[in-house]
Amino acid sequence: MKNKKYVLDLLKSEDEQLHKMHDIIEKAITEETLITTTIQDTDEERTYGEKLSDRVAELGGSWKFIIIFGVLLMIWIFYNTEIKHNKSFDPYPYILLNLILSCIAAIQAPIIMMSQNRKEVKDRKRAINDYMINLKSEIEIRNLHEKVDLSIIDQYKHLCDIQQKQLELLEELNKKVKMLSKPTNNS
Repeated sequence: MKNKKYVLDLLKSEDEQLHKMHDIIEKAITEETLITTTIQDTDEERTYGEKLSDRVAELGGSWKFIIIFGVLLMIWIFYNTEIKHNKSFDPYPYILLNLILSCIAAIQAPIIMMSQNRKEVKDRKRAINDYMINLKSEIEIRNLHEKVDLSIIDQYKHLCDIQQKQLELLEELNKKVKMLSKPTNNS
């Protein structure tokens, strides 16, 4: 009876330990999700110029822009060459067209670079956040390894205790069997 109570207590303590481990792991997972939700890209208030530069960079780096711009250039060249052959406002070397293209390139390039610089700053912040999350994950994994190792050591101790109790019970049983098997001197 005493040994049965001991085994039940042992099982109860292991069960409590498993519940504690489960709570610790749940808490760590909850903390991890909280970190990832707070680090996610928050789109801070942008100025009108920043919004405009983003739109220009988005449009300037698209096939839509290339196709529309190519069609406009073809229309310009066709109009000045074929339709207004001798009376065109921009004859063959298309000096006005070159001037317009140069102005567009001169204005568009810095605007696109502003947008890229802002995106680079965001990417740098995102990389730092990723590093912090990876570092936290590594620390959590190390903690979990330590907890698992401690749990294994503790379970090993419990297993040794159980084996010791089994040996004691076996010895008691052997003593009782010897006592019962001894011939009695009553005759």
